[in-house]
Amino acid sequence: MPFFFSDPALEPIAEKVLAGERLSREDGLALYASRDLLGIGQLADTVRRRINGDTVHFMVNRHINPTNICLNRCKFCAFSRNKDQDGAYEMTLEEIVRTAEEAVPDGAHEIHIVGGLHPDWPFEFYVEMVRRLREALPPHVIIQAFTAVEIEHYAKISGLSTLEVLRTLRDAGLQALPGGGAEIFSERARRLAWDKKTSADDWLRIHGEAHSLGIKTNCTMLYGHIETLEERVDHLVRLREQQDASGGFLAFIPLAFHPLNTELSDLPPTTGYDDLKTLAISRLMLDNVPHIKAFWIMLGLKVAQLSVAFGVDDLDGTVVQERITHMAGAATPEALSKDELLALIRETGHTPVERDTLYNVVRVYEEA
Repeated sequence: MPFFFSDPALEPIAEKVLAGERLSREDGLALYASRDLLGIGQLADTVRRRINGDTVHFMVNRHINPTNICLNRCKFCAFSRNKDQDGAYEMTLEEIVRTAEEAVPDGAHEIHIVGGLHPDWPFEFYVEMVRRLREALPPHVIIQAFTAVEIEHYAKISGLSTLEVLRTLRDAGLQALPGGGAEIFSERARRLAWDKKTSADDWLRIHGEAHSLGIKTNCTMLYGHIETLEERVDHLVRLREQQDASGGFLAFIPLAFHPLNTELSDLPPTTGYDDLKTLAISRLMLDNVPHIKAFWIMLGLKVAQLSVAFGVDDLDGTVVQERITHMAGAATPEALSKDELLALIRETGHTPVERDTLYNVVRVYEEA
């Protein structure tokens, strides 16, 4: 197919894309250096159509954040609190299960759970949480819970290895891991903004262990803070290498940093230009990850809708009561209805496909 570039530097990359060849780190840097956003979008859309056809995925899901009390208190986080601080909260097991059950009549196929590293909750609390949820929910509702950061925390408080923690949670009913906690795989940035958090090597190892147990996971990148463009590309390359090794990543979700109410509040928010460019470059670099997701909570509805022309094939889900990004100033709704998601996708001319966490098709919406 013909491409129309204002930047001739994209032409050798286009040749690789058309030939189905893997892009190099240098290609990733060249894409970030280019100002030809539409040209980059054409390339990403070509890859998206090759992998996922003309469909755009979404799901009906429910986010639950059991507590914002957290030992780490990372500088970029507006969600976390100390135990005695105003705004700190913790949910009981009964409240967590009841909240999950409320999503079932709405057609939910996923319960998505992430939260702070509570200083007092033992590992058994989380095992019991998963067990109770599995007993209470219909079989088709998938439990996707706990970032690699949380898994590492559970290993520390239990004396188990992370592999043993994952196996115990899997046996209790855990089916998938979210991709949070990766941030940027840069030790420089980690020391400056999240020094207590899981290292890049450990994050990748934990996801590899999950894959070895048959637990599928997502992967992420937090961008638009103190990282460099080189560090973004290096992050994508390391994710690609892990996928080559263990093969369990289902989707990649670039997460736009929201600075409000954080210790990095002097930084500007990301722009729509950077958001679309990063999504497109992610699709081009991560040739072995099936899906690229635009998390509309962070991007805003308009950029998320436009992103399907820039390599994205998934707009996430209905979400319901997301707290982490909204406490950092997100102005998006806390939930969308299925009809609203369908309308967003249909307006782009793509076919909406409702899915579950593992990308099993629930329903294809051919006609309005």
